[in-house]
Amino acid sequence: MADGDEGKIVQVIGTVVDVEFPPGKLPAIFDALELELAGQRLVLEVEQQVGNSRVRCLALGPTEGLARGASVRSTGQPIMVPVGEASLGRLFNVVGEPLDGLGPVDAKVHWPIHRSPPPYDEQSSTTDVLETGVKAIDLIAPFTRGGKIGAYGGAGVGKTVIIMELIRNIA
Repeated sequence: MADGDEGKIVQVIGTVVDVEFPPGKLPAIFDALELELAGQRLVLEVEQQVGNSRVRCLALGPTEGLARGASVRSTGQPIMVPVGEASLGRLFNVVGEPLDGLGPVDAKVHWPIHRSPPPYDEQSSTTDVLETGVKAIDLIAPFTRGGKIGAYGGAGVGKTVIIMELIRNIA
């Protein structure tokens, strides 16, 4: 599918939007579609090709006022976000727009939000210990840096207290 191909909205159910395109112009899964709604740009992400030249999309913004028959334009590519030095310390929404009020990002490189992970040989295999500042955790069950940490337990046993301590000590 080429950039700029037009489709029409045929169904809106909450944030799920079905769009119909001309035969042979169906966008790929994860491609971004755009439309103008109340003066704002609304981005739809293609999640499924449902047949009959239709795609099922997820709206990445409010859908109030969206109606059947509205025109939608394909970008011909997935949602891209800025990466690199210019994006360090900045806050973005899911479509790569800055939310921190510091103006536009002057990034030279943009990557799609859906990409394959790096190969295992490019990933770090060191097991550095993450010092939490909570002596009981550091001694009995140390956490590895970059790994996943979960807190399981019944109600009122202190999960939130431990998480707050970790945030205070690590951040």
